[in-house]
Amino acid sequence: MPTTLFDLTGKIALVTGASRGIGEEIARLLAEQGAHVIVSSRHLDGCQTVANRITADGNSAEAYSCHVGSIEDINAIFGHIRQAHGRLDILINNAAANPYFGDILDTNLGAFRKTIDVNVQGYFFMSVEGSRLMRDNDGGVIVNTASIAGLQPGLGQGIYSISKAAVISMTKAFAKEVAKHGIRVNALLPGLTKTKFAGSLFTEKKIYEATLAQIPMHRHAEPKEMAGTVLYLVSDASSYTTGECIVVDGGHTL
Repeated sequence: MPTTLFDLTGKIALVTGASRGIGEEIARLLAEQGAHVIVSSRHLDGCQTVANRITADGNSAEAYSCHVGSIEDINAIFGHIRQAHGRLDILINNAAANPYFGDILDTNLGAFRKTIDVNVQGYFFMSVEGSRLMRDNDGGVIVNTASIAGLQPGLGQGIYSISKAAVISMTKAFAKEVAKHGIRVNALLPGLTKTKFAGSLFTEKKIYEATLAQIPMHRHAEPKEMAGTVLYLVSDASSYTTGECIVVDGGHTL
């Protein structure tokens, strides 16, 4: 008899940064397992396209725009969720900013603030609001998309790497404090993955080849290869797992 450990039927899931890349693949996989997925990113049209793909496959989804760097947008989306659904079972903090690639000494204040506003402030207050809603509805699960750059800073990715290290610490801090409410918090740490977001790592041939040389599997990942780990983390298969930061990098950090 097939396992039901990964069945998400009846669950309400919010996935940020879901209009493309890793976020889209996560949204589609959670919907395939029975969850109703709120597809979110800054641009509603991209979210709607993904939501339409999900519903065309016979699964359940809706689109809602949210810029996680904006406290007003965070308040708005959680207000919508409370009114429309009355609960949230799964929160995937996946939206991220990486506006600067270059020497850390040349980082300007605008790039610094944009990175921190989205990757740290955004994840923090999304997690606060998500946890409050989950606390009132018998618990839930949060998964943060961090990066192996949070463990081993990427060359030319100084402030981004710093922000992802903060996400790793944030994951553990929330996990410790909200477990009493029946909420689990874990993180996904992707390695080199072919997305538009990581474009500079692929367009710079020398950087790409140097990175590939450090990966034992000697290839980059596709976005869908990240989604399975997230499914594990939000499902009953990981019911005793919290505060963990799972590296999915083809062996890069070995």
